[in-house]
Amino acid sequence: MKIYINQANENWICDRIREDFIRECPDLISNSIKESDIIWLISPWLWGNIPLSILKSKIVVCTIHHVDPGKFDKNEFMLRDSYIDLYHVPNVHTHDYISQLIDPKKIKTISYWYRSDKWFPVDKKDLSLEIRLPKGSPLVIGSFQRDTEGHDLRSPKLSKGPDIFCDILGLLDPVPFVILAGWRRQYVISRLQDLNIPFAYLENISDDNLNQLYNFLDLYLVTSRHEGGPQSILECAASRTPILSTNVGIAKNVLPSRYICDTIKSFHNKIKSYLKFYDTEYNYKSVQEYNLANLKKEYIKLFFSAYEDFNRNS
Repeated sequence: MKIYINQANENWICDRIREDFIRECPDLISNSIKESDIIWLISPWLWGNIPLSILKSKIVVCTIHHVDPGKFDKNEFMLRDSYIDLYHVPNVHTHDYISQLIDPKKIKTISYWYRSDKWFPVDKKDLSLEIRLPKGSPLVIGSFQRDTEGHDLRSPKLSKGPDIFCDILGLLDPVPFVILAGWRRQYVISRLQDLNIPFAYLENISDDNLNQLYNFLDLYLVTSRHEGGPQSILECAASRTPILSTNVGIAKNVLPSRYICDTIKSFHNKIKSYLKFYDTEYNYKSVQEYNLANLKKEYIKLFFSAYEDFNRNS
């Protein structure tokens, strides 16, 4: 069995999953789509780049990361579906949405993984990354996700909830210090400037420094409306970084209900009441299930299952 994985080159989760799987399972990988048995559409929006004659002749596994109902194109989904043998989704929210359109038996839910060699706790006194904080020891809050639409580099990417993030920060007293990382942060930067909230922005940062950033934080906020993961939940849990999140993606897989918020007021109240007593132990224990060594086995089982079913029915 040989697997060809399509490529996005967008520095996003699908690229990281692809790179990890190729490195971990080289014997299962084909660099030639024609010589492969399975095509893994890890970047499903690029399916049109593959000739239909090839899609028809192969076993096709398609990952649907998340669904934003406001942007979901049902017609394209159903057109592509005629070439898909099996769907992979990373969370129950995506499963529940697309199972309204197709046979649920055609869907397999397996979370994203994280790498324990990249995301781990570091004692604050051992951090080499230096960030100057304002006087007064403010609460340090982080956000490392894209927040701005790429077509104009101005409009908020509403699925990520950057408006919610900024609205929460605007309620906090005393004023926090915010650390941003990653690309396309223009919307949040503009809002922070309007709110006179001090921040540091590290755009292009290595994973090693990003792990240090997690360990530097007092709190990470996920305020998304729709997510596949996000990876930050796994990374915060693995690095023992306190985190509050909306109920998106894999949040309930890793975090206890007391750290999941459904309104801006809920975030605000929990920041005031929980932070001094935040216990990262539950998150840290929960996330061990999702390390690469464990989950790559589940992905391999998925592909072998698709391969065996195809050959059994052909």
